[in-house]
Amino acid sequence: MTIQQWHNEDSSSTEQQATILIVDDEELIRDLCEKALKQYRILKADSCSEALWLYKNERPDLILSDVMMPGGTGIDLLRRVKEIDPHAVVIIMTGFAEKEIVLNALKEGADDFISKPLNLLQLRTAVEKALVKKRLREELASLKQMDRLKSNFLSLISHKLRTPITSISLFLQNIQRGYCDPNDPLFMQNAQMIYDEASYLGRLVADLLAFSQVMVGNVGLNLEMCDLNDIVTEVLHKSREAQNKPGIELDFDKQKVPLVHIDRSKISFALQQIIDNAYKFSKDEGQISIAFKNSEDKVSIIVYDSGIGIPREEIAKVFEKFYQIDPDNTGQVRGFGLGLFYAREFVRQNGGSISLDSEPGLGTAVTVTLPLQ
Repeated sequence: MTIQQWHNEDSSSTEQQATILIVDDEELIRDLCEKALKQYRILKADSCSEALWLYKNERPDLILSDVMMPGGTGIDLLRRVKEIDPHAVVIIMTGFAEKEIVLNALKEGADDFISKPLNLLQLRTAVEKALVKKRLREELASLKQMDRLKSNFLSLISHKLRTPITSISLFLQNIQRGYCDPNDPLFMQNAQMIYDEASYLGRLVADLLAFSQVMVGNVGLNLEMCDLNDIVTEVLHKSREAQNKPGIELDFDKQKVPLVHIDRSKISFALQQIIDNAYKFSKDEGQISIAFKNSEDKVSIIVYDSGIGIPREEIAKVFEKFYQIDPDNTGQVRGFGLGLFYAREFVRQNGGSISLDSEPGLGTAVTVTLPLQ
């Protein structure tokens, strides 16, 4: 059977419709459910295999499935769907009152049951209740995730601030107790170290303010036509990491690239994180190159460094919040582990993609691809 989809053309609601997947081998039942649930976007399937394909490709908000079908039961479908997403919402329709069927469905995580022959009022009520429960469950999961992120962030900030503050405090205590001789070369070395720590604290506070502005302003896009050459030039000029490593050779020449319709501030932020990381994870001497690659419908910016590289098993994690590469296992990696997370988020908001390829000891290449249309 050809996959059938139905869209509610007459709905005047501006809210996005929930999508319901109706699974039954009887066309009459599928059509009856469709008419009863006309306020929703409807997908229909007549078998377990077809329903599973639809679920993987469409991710409906709710599945309404019969139990007895050729090629696999509704319980089989329930089990497979829950393996893909444990939070999927599934209502089972059955004309059988066997206790074993109900227990099996409950064991596999069914959210509700509807008896056949169908009571249309009961059907609509069950679907509405299940969708409300799904929304509440998602909101609760989101709140828990936010609590975990806040806890992790506060812990990270405390850890980042503790070391420089402790160093500064100990140095000042030694001065207060008269343990330091200003004429001792070691005193000047320690004074320089404390100055560096104080400067680092200043940069941390500046980064915190920058990320707070990013998080607060992470809504909508302010699109304009931009020259990527100008953005890269500006980013390089502002990069503190680049200024701290004058021994690194930069290979970047302006190239003729099409203008792109993007949010300049967000793409600038993304490229700033990538270029800063290229310098940050390079030794005092090395090479960084920035190049463009054009095609008919997109343009790519490739940032390559000859730095320490990233182990294969770490690559997938570098875009996660608060995750940081610590090649020397010092526990003192500077920064908050948020740069690449927001870099990817902003590139995606602009319709683009970001990828990373790296080998330990051989360097890293990061590619940002943006659409021309």
